[in-house]
This record gives sequence, C-alpha cells and structure tokens, in this order.
Amino acid sequence: MLQLISLLMENKPGALMRVTGLLSARGYNIESLTVARTLDPELSRMSIVVDIEPSQRGQLIKQMNKLINVLQASDLTESPAVRRELVLLRVRATMQNRQAILKEAEIFGARAVDSSVEGFALEATGDPEKLDEFIGVMSAYGEIEVTRGGLVAVSLEAKKLKLAPPIQKEEGVLHNG
Repeated sequence: MLQLISLLMENKPGALMRVTGLLSARGYNIESLTVARTLDPELSRMSIVVDIEPSQRGQLIKQMNKLINVLQASDLTESPAVRRELVLLRVRATMQNRQAILKEAEIFGARAVDSSVEGFALEATGDPEKLDEFIGVMSAYGEIEVTRGGLVAVSLEAKKLKLAPPIQKEEGVLHNG
C-alpha cells in the first residue's frame, strides 16, 4: 500500500543515499521521491511515496528518524496535508483539434507552456488521481509524452518541530546549547 513520508533533513552529501539505502535494504519500492532546499539553505524537505504495509509504517518512521542528517521524519499518509504532483505533457495536435485540447486542458487547470505547429506542451498540478484522468483525456487526442514530477506534500497540522539544539563550538570545546 502506498504511504507518504515527509523528511526534514540537513542538505549534505550522502543524505539522500542513506534514506534510499534504508528503503532498498528492506525491499521497499519507492514510487516517487522529491527533494529540494527549504528557505534555509542548510535544510532540505523530502517527500517519499513508498510501497509498504501500513503496519510497517511506524517502524520505518522510527528508523528514518535515527538516520544521520534526518532531523524529522513524519507520516503524512493519513494526516491533514496538501498533496500535489506536477505533470508535463506533450501532445501532438492537428489544426482541427487544437481548440478542443486547450479547452480540455483548461477544465483540468492545466496551461500551455509551449506551442508549435506539431502540438502543445502542457503543465498541470493536482492530486495524482486527477492527473491520471488528465493524461487519459489527452491521450484520446493522439500521441502524448508524459513526465511526472512526483508527489510533494505539506502538513496542515499545527505542530512544532522537535529538533535538538545545534552543537556549538567555543574555544575548542564542544557543548550543547
């Protein structure tokens, strides 16, 4: 079953490899993975959709929270959250169906980001199920090429991050706080 996990992590070399290594070592398949810097260039936010049983989810979150560079792993599978995915789609269009394609794209909230005599490049964001429908509708117009960006999510729960204070170095002595 697909589970959605969000991680706040240090933006350091090897951090992504440790997370994916944990998943692959346990035989879990990653359905999608997105990662990018936050407003703080030292931190990144990662959204992972992984195929695991719900009963294994809690244990996986605990294991991820123990990884070096991971500051907080959260389960967003059933939590209130905004979830979105990006689709870029190229569709071949004859002169006769160009208007219909643009009208269908508008219904799905997609927009044309490029146009040529051969067709359009369209951009759509939304829930994965809605985007599946959009792809199905566009495929009825002919040859398409699709690139999906993976699911990203932000929690809607009002909770504070529980992070350890940074370790400060002072006159050659390390201390916390």
